[in-house]
Amino acid sequence: MEYVHAALLLHSAGQTVNEDNISKVLEAAGAEVDEARVKALTAALEGVDIDEAIESAVMPAAQPAPAPAEAAEEKPEEEEEKEEEAEEEEEEEEEVAGLGELFG
Repeated sequence: MEYVHAALLLHSAGQTVNEDNISKVLEAAGAEVDEARVKALTAALEGVDIDEAIESAVMPAAQPAPAPAEAAEEKPEEEEEKEEEAEEEEEEEEEVAGLGELFG
């Protein structure tokens, strides 16, 4: 990636994107320069309009996902109360059944 970044830096600074300049940028950044990769990059960029490539690569901003309609809705209070009552009745029944076992 640092090779591509070096080329983009040179391009944005208005400098010629060539092997020598890419090597200088990489050396200045403290990166180890692989001449074969530099040559491959300059060969790949030959005849490429970098500005056009950047524009075509720009992705639109991410849109937030819509919230699920039904999941966001709350249950009516009556339903919640009925559920709570049913749970309480079940707990009472379990308690009574447990007491019956004591007197076996």
